[in-house]
Amino acid sequence: MTAQHKNKIWTWIGSIFGILVLIVAFGAMFLSARWKPILTEKIKAGVYNGSHHLYRIDFKSINLNVITGSLALRDVTLTPDSAVFDSLKKKQLAPAHTFELKLKKLQISRVGILTAYFKKRVDVSEILLQKPSINMIFNKVVKKPDTIKDEKSLYEQISKTFKSVHVKRIKIVDADFDYINKTAAKKTKNSIKHLDITINDFLLDSLSENDTTRFYYTKDASFQIAGYKSVMKDKMYAMKVDTVKGSTASKKITVKGFKLTPLYDELTFARKYKIQKDRYNLSFDKIEFNGVDFIGLNTDQKLHAKSLRIGPATVEVFMSRESPPPGFDKGRNYPHLALKRLNMPILMDTVKLRNVNVKYAEFNPASKKIGSVDFKAVTGNILNVTNDSLQLSKKNHALADLNTLLMGTGKLNVKIDFNLTDNNGAFTYSGSLGKFDMKNLNPLSKALGLVEIESGDIQHIDFKANGNLRSAAGSMNMLYTNLKVKLLSDNIDGEGTKTKGFLSFLANAILVKNENPQKSEALRTASMTNTRINSASFFNLMWKTVFVGIKDIVGVSVVPEKNPVKQQKVVAKKIREQKRADRKAARKARREKN
Repeated sequence: MTAQHKNKIWTWIGSIFGILVLIVAFGAMFLSARWKPILTEKIKAGVYNGSHHLYRIDFKSINLNVITGSLALRDVTLTPDSAVFDSLKKKQLAPAHTFELKLKKLQISRVGILTAYFKKRVDVSEILLQKPSINMIFNKVVKKPDTIKDEKSLYEQISKTFKSVHVKRIKIVDADFDYINKTAAKKTKNSIKHLDITINDFLLDSLSENDTTRFYYTKDASFQIAGYKSVMKDKMYAMKVDTVKGSTASKKITVKGFKLTPLYDELTFARKYKIQKDRYNLSFDKIEFNGVDFIGLNTDQKLHAKSLRIGPATVEVFMSRESPPPGFDKGRNYPHLALKRLNMPILMDTVKLRNVNVKYAEFNPASKKIGSVDFKAVTGNILNVTNDSLQLSKKNHALADLNTLLMGTGKLNVKIDFNLTDNNGAFTYSGSLGKFDMKNLNPLSKALGLVEIESGDIQHIDFKANGNLRSAAGSMNMLYTNLKVKLLSDNIDGEGTKTKGFLSFLANAILVKNENPQKSEALRTASMTNTRINSASFFNLMWKTVFVGIKDIVGVSVVPEKNPVKQQKVVAKKIREQKRADRKAARKARREKN
């Protein structure tokens, strides 16, 4: 066969192939043109009928490619009908959440068009929504008992048109998401940017509704938020989250890299307010909810999890005493009373703290110094953390058992029993401390107590107390040796703290008992009682009550103390006078300049 004949054969084959391609292409165009109005009608009717007439979908155009089995809708809107929702609500059939959706393009890939048309089965590889705007609106609704079922299921509503609908994957990429709660006294709105949602293996057929391995017809619905940053409305904090992930299949919600960072240093922050204000510096490497009830979370806004694991993490709290106390009672922020005030019902079977470092610091205007106490590597469990009325009727106590290193060295165990239903904030606590060098307390005692510990070795402390909103009382044992202290002057006039040498000598010689038990004497114990002032917190009441017991045992409880409230008022007056003088000087400088 000559080369000329070969070229003619290939030309002939190519021509036939080209004609076939044109036939298929024109046929696809014809089918697309013919099926577009049918599909448009089916899609709109399917959404309308499948949602009990609650939703209407609209779009500007529809593009269908029969060859690739792809479908694209442009300028899509999904809108709930408020009148229909109100009607469903009266019938106790309304969903807890409704959605409003807007997006430029909805892409559906590899649809089995012939299968859908001839076999009445819809098989889709992927549905993609890129950069949509989504409003999720929560309304508290009453649902009919499970025994009453006088409405058709979702499958029963589509069964006349399709035998099944199967979508391998639905992806929502980079969504702007707003969660709107209409049930609160004042409508609230929470916004999330850059939200990704993936739904795997959606199946709607005669069996999927009763498939207990599926969550609303899906094998898994997961979400992720990455790289979230914001500045709080009051411009005092910056918040950052690396990732938030959740999955209905794993029943987990995981938060990584959460940080709440103050935008000002300690004293600058405190002086931005006219009253005492706690300053928080938080860093959580990982927060993980396990065994989450996603159905209850979706329908009832009830957060129930088998466990909440927190840590590693760092929590730093600072407060300045130079400003007047707040005009409210901090007792309302007791952990178990604050839990009561949450709008969302919560039940955590176990809260697991793992390697959490806690630091509390306070500025004392008398010493003009910041004192601090550190609890390193807090680890332990808190059981039955809940405000759910049903759970509280069964078990109304939360139990905490925590271990930590006081000032990074002393092994401290604390147990707290919270009465979750007592209106007076009742609780009990007990604890024990092992061997500890008391000089490690100087960062706290020098600035806040105006006492410097020269030496002191604790062998063991144990204590127990009952408390409530107003006070705490209990007993203490403390074994120690070689205690010596220095009493310090205040720094009200800015001249610096000084050692009160003679008073220190008298304290060590007459008042302070340098050991317990002393030779030829019985072991001393203490009864401790402390009353909380309105500006003091839950943990302030706990540690000050323990401190009362320590002072009683070491013998310094008879040392007169200055009235902290009176001292605070003197300092506040000096600050106001200085501010007035500064403003007066500034006005004078401006006048001289002009």
